[in-house]
Amino acid sequence: MTTQRSVEVAPSPSPIAGLLKAVRTHARDLGAAALDPAAMAGLVADDSADTDSELVDLISGLEDLVAAAAALQARAAVELDRERRAQEAERGVPAARRGRGVAAEIGLAARTSLSRGSRLLGFGKALCLEMPHTMAALANGRLSPWRATLLVKESACLPREDRERFDEELCADPHVLAGLGDRQIGDVARAWCARENAEAVVARNARAEAERRVSLRPAPETMTYLTALLPVAQGVAAYAALVQRADAARTREQEGDAEDTRTRGQVMADALVAAVTGQPEGQHPPVLVNLVMTDTALFTSADTEAAMLPGFGPVPAATARNMVEKAAGAGAWVRRLYMAPRTGALVAMDSRRRRVPQGLGDLVRIRDGGRCRVPWCDAPVRHVDHVVPVAEGGATEANNLQSYCEAHNYAKQALGWRAEPQRHSVETRTPSGHRYVDRAPPLPGSPPGHLELLEQERVPVDYSPGERIVDELLRYAA
Repeated sequence: MTTQRSVEVAPSPSPIAGLLKAVRTHARDLGAAALDPAAMAGLVADDSADTDSELVDLISGLEDLVAAAAALQARAAVELDRERRAQEAERGVPAARRGRGVAAEIGLAARTSLSRGSRLLGFGKALCLEMPHTMAALANGRLSPWRATLLVKESACLPREDRERFDEELCADPHVLAGLGDRQIGDVARAWCARENAEAVVARNARAEAERRVSLRPAPETMTYLTALLPVAQGVAAYAALVQRADAARTREQEGDAEDTRTRGQVMADALVAAVTGQPEGQHPPVLVNLVMTDTALFTSADTEAAMLPGFGPVPAATARNMVEKAAGAGAWVRRLYMAPRTGALVAMDSRRRRVPQGLGDLVRIRDGGRCRVPWCDAPVRHVDHVVPVAEGGATEANNLQSYCEAHNYAKQALGWRAEPQRHSVETRTPSGHRYVDRAPPLPGSPPGHLELLEQERVPVDYSPGERIVDELLRYAA
């Protein structure tokens, strides 16, 4: 992924350009110092009796720098939102749609996800518009970015007038929060809110039930964390039921009624899967397995080529073969995926499901690894959409389709966003003139230097005969 800026050079630098130059100069100097252990070792080897004290002061000063940078970044995010909304108002954009893509652009600028960019913008608005004392404490280094975030989060339920009092009473006097840790600051903030506006806290707790959800993320050793955020009563009840199931299994085993050597945790995990899938405990439910692996990894014992499970990531070849074997025994469908041998690009697939799937969309999801393709966003895919909209002449074909999370798919429709598909990459241009280029992740068995090969494959005339046939079939199917 690369980022470039494409704007004309102004005749004279603006104040923001001067500030940016200073920030980058200092960042470069600090980075160079961090990467030069010999120079630091020479400083530490100095015979000065104050070396230890100076090193401690350096650590403290750098923490102040981090806090000040976070405050300036928050201010810059708010100003960008204000400028963009004003520009869109001049162009006649309805008020409800103004600022639609700002959080996504902030996320790209900060090299993070849209969700993180949205939180950064909300954090900046709270500090700059409603919590000036917290902003000052952050800018002066009295609060770390995380502790300032805690104060913003805990006071989010308050109306503006109460939030301003919260800010003044907790952060105007440096001694109020001096010496407190993260948990203590959170406790103080929650206690203030409960004491001064209990109704707002109760209302927030009631709204939190609407945020219940289930998420999945990778864990070491080809495991996953299946996490549920539930109201406390439901969460406790579900856990108690799993404990009861484990106790019953252990009791039967101790009484000799059954030979169950599973641990309590294993019984609870198996019971959870069985309850959700409707399958007997210990059996694998019938599923569609989108497993990308080469024929070498599938049919030989070679473990040099890892397989790829979209939405999870790479898995060892032996583990992938084991998954295929178990899937076959459970009546699962195995989808074969075809890769161009010269470039490592996913070009086609077939399906042995009884019901025909949304083939082209599935191809794109698998090609993109089951994750949003926007740089620095690794959210799960929710939409497969056109890079160039159909209304602007974009074709419904693999090269013009990309995987998006829901938020990024909506953000790219904001005024000023443009994207151009290449053979194996997409270049996105934001309203500020910045360009971001991303490529689909490499697939198992991709040849060395596959990125260079992909760049060479941008021109259709370079396709192999087989790739041309597959490409034409995909166009016809679409």
